[in-house]
Amino acid sequence: MRTGVKAGIVTAVLAAMVGGAGYGAYNIVSALNGDGGSGASGPAPARTGPPSGDEVQETARKFFAAWAKGQAAEAASYTNNAAKAEPLLTSYGQAAHITGVRITPGAASGATVPFTVKATVSYGGRSKPLDYSSRLTVVRGLTTGRALVDWQPSVVHPRLTGMDDTLVTGEAASPPVQAVDRDGVVLTKDAYPSLGPILDELRAKYGEQAGGSPGVELSVHHADASVPDTSLLTLAEGKAGKLTTTLSAPVQAAAEKAVKNYAESSVVAVKASTGEVLAVANHRGDGFNAAFLGKLAPGSTMKIVTAATLIDNGLTTANGPAPCPDDVMWEGQTFHNLKSMKPDPDATLADSFARSCNTAFIKYVKQLKNESLNQEATERFGLGQDNWQTGIPSFDGSVPAVEGPDKAAALIGQGQVQMSPLNMASVTATAMTGAFHQPVIVPRSLDDRELAHARGLSPDTVRQLRAMMNRTATSGTAAQAMAGLHGRIGAKTGSAEVDGQSKSNSWFTGYRGDVAAAAMTQEGGHGGDAAGPIVASVLRVGG
Repeated sequence: MRTGVKAGIVTAVLAAMVGGAGYGAYNIVSALNGDGGSGASGPAPARTGPPSGDEVQETARKFFAAWAKGQAAEAASYTNNAAKAEPLLTSYGQAAHITGVRITPGAASGATVPFTVKATVSYGGRSKPLDYSSRLTVVRGLTTGRALVDWQPSVVHPRLTGMDDTLVTGEAASPPVQAVDRDGVVLTKDAYPSLGPILDELRAKYGEQAGGSPGVELSVHHADASVPDTSLLTLAEGKAGKLTTTLSAPVQAAAEKAVKNYAESSVVAVKASTGEVLAVANHRGDGFNAAFLGKLAPGSTMKIVTAATLIDNGLTTANGPAPCPDDVMWEGQTFHNLKSMKPDPDATLADSFARSCNTAFIKYVKQLKNESLNQEATERFGLGQDNWQTGIPSFDGSVPAVEGPDKAAALIGQGQVQMSPLNMASVTATAMTGAFHQPVIVPRSLDDRELAHARGLSPDTVRQLRAMMNRTATSGTAAQAMAGLHGRIGAKTGSAEVDGQSKSNSWFTGYRGDVAAAAMTQEGGHGGDAAGPIVASVLRVGG
């Protein structure tokens, strides 16, 4: 049947139905659609496969239309999690006082639709325009087969990160602060974007102490009570209290610039002689402060602590034996070096440290007690005691006393060992000074909080560690990244393998002058490939 003929029949049938003389018309239409039969047919089978372009467009259109009209329940019905979507969409118009919503979709990329939102926030006789961008993705409903918006709170606003986060407009939860660096330079989110979450943390904790008074704001209220509200729009300015931090604006600027070159990167720099944090920067899609809170295997940067453990337990010295075989077995697991590394049966600890030979360190596993590495990490480097008081939330590192294959893996920064860049910057500071100074981002004098303590290292151990780190920075695995840096320098590279990742995480820590820094780039490869250039850039300014 030609298309025109078929269309004519359907039109005639529809006309007859509208005119009230459509008896039997249902069967004719059904037959044309291939569902013919003598009686009523059952429901059409649920559709499968990715949503078509038309479905993506239509689903987004309906969702946007209902959202813009403030019809929260209807908008939620176009998502695959209406129970979570409806409360947030309701808070958008009620608790957040957002009105006059206009949503403009952009060109879809597959099943993803970018869009812009323009609206007005009104509260207490004050109004301000709200303008931002977000995106949504349309998926196939698992049970219904319908094309639905894949529900994420970030659809409503990109700063909504938790599934139960809400939007609220009213008096701010805490007064604003004017954070300044160690020299009085004002630190803002605009000038230093990755400081945003950190400035929020400082405001939540020290806003009242700094002498400020709250204003009126549109904020993200996070379901996680440990996360401070995120300010999105200020309707009425509060009085900002002045808060002095230990940060250095020039070093912070260098850190911000350096991490932008590598996705999923974080870096911390500290003043080694005091533990004062000079810079903290993250370049991540999720906004997470991995620099302070990351919990990842640090790879061979951990060999700083392991080398100290071997020296302090009298097992070898920097110039003592640490032969580097092709592989070594412990508790049924075989450990290897990089494929390109040639064995060296006559290697010293300094040789194996500079080359980052895994097997040289693991060969000593038999002579170490299960708790040896843990004791060195906690008692001398101040790690893993869960008592750091930096001024904002932070992770103290974890080096548990273990046995079996994990005991060997821990010696090369794998297994159950977890660190953040903050932890490794502190490790390097302790290695170069001999004293553990718990890192801080606001002076202890601000609130007289109790800082963590550790006994540190002997002058002889420090001398050996610094010599090994200097050799690594000048002629070992860190030499390429540290090229061009002069003076008192040292470094250690690391790469940590993670299940499910095609590339290892890149780690690097180093020092120059009185500055120690450490960086981590997820799936960045070898330590010198990504994390190394980040640390070198920071040391070039800060050291």
